[in-house]
Amino acid sequence: MKVLLDTRALLWWLGGDRRLGAEARGIIESRDNQILLSVVSLWEIVVKTRVGKLRVDLDEVTREATAGGLIRLDIQQAHLTALAGLPLHHGDPFDHLLVAQAIAEDADFMTADRLVGHYAVRTLPCR
Repeated sequence: MKVLLDTRALLWWLGGDRRLGAEARGIIESRDNQILLSVVSLWEIVVKTRVGKLRVDLDEVTREATAGGLIRLDIQQAHLTALAGLPLHHGDPFDHLLVAQAIAEDADFMTADRLVGHYAVRTLPCR
């Protein structure tokens, strides 16, 4: 299974947060799955750290994600094309681009965000 993590799922997994359910954790940690880490999540972490909403070390996140077998997903033209065609159900530009990436990559999107359900993307719950 190919799965794109939203930023919250990524941070919950890396931090051992109990809000990430056992099933979601199992999916992320199974070597049978391709787990994608979007550069969009890294960008979101930087922005939210700079404005004081997060206290996370980007290098540590990247290092731990790589050590955990996550595959970095850069922004591609196909992602931007998918983004251009999405309705504006969601006001968060990070989540909007993550949804577009999941659609373009034909990946399930692991998220706790209920607004994502308005899009034609397969979702997996975090909890």
